[in-house]
Amino acid sequence: MAPKALFNLLLIFLVITGGSSVQYFYYLNQCPYTVWLAASPGIGDLMPERPPYTLYIFPTPDQWNGSIWARTKCSTDASLHFSCETGDCGSGTIDCQSPPPKYPVTLLNFDIDQSVVSYEVSLNHGYNDVPVRIEPIGGTLEGRSDKCPTVDCIQDLSNVCPSTLVAKNKDGWAVGCFSPCDAFKDPQFCCTGNFSGQACQPNEYSKRFKELCGLAHTYPADKTPEIYRCKDAATYNITFCP
Repeated sequence: MAPKALFNLLLIFLVITGGSSVQYFYYLNQCPYTVWLAASPGIGDLMPERPPYTLYIFPTPDQWNGSIWARTKCSTDASLHFSCETGDCGSGTIDCQSPPPKYPVTLLNFDIDQSVVSYEVSLNHGYNDVPVRIEPIGGTLEGRSDKCPTVDCIQDLSNVCPSTLVAKNKDGWAVGCFSPCDAFKDPQFCCTGNFSGQACQPNEYSKRFKELCGLAHTYPADKTPEIYRCKDAATYNITFCP
């Protein structure tokens, strides 16, 4: 059976077998390349290497607050030092669950509290060329009857990434797009100092990113869309290259 056909069967399986009171993340790698998962702080026994067109089912802790991301182009050198082209955390090993990543990287932020989970796609530290989506299956927004919405960033931001923000690998090829905060260290873009709180406003870069990824947060004070709080979802489908 072709990899994509097998993947589609697994996707159907996860949808019809939901309903457990335990929170499950379904990591779906639809990319034609391997990604290596990482989390900060550590989320438990997270199996990092996810080959193309595979499904990985992960029961989450009852409580956890942090970020998950995908590392790309990872390898081990002759001295057994493990590193990645994007999202590397500097551990030197395939297990990377606590150190923050090397930017730029697209972050999937979660706050898990039993059956209530808040979630967002964040470009506050840039984008590392991996389209992502978070899709709750079932559940309603806390205190409301609305269905828990999907959030994602599936467009190629390299199309609108200014030359001053382009991240390149050692061979000079573009591999992502920095956030202006990380690139320039300017309080205006980092929403610090005199630019904190209500003074933090969209900027020329965040507006470009928002045009392509309207469901992602593109600067530190971005509140559109809201950070959703979903209650009693059966699963959360976290898809790379949806």
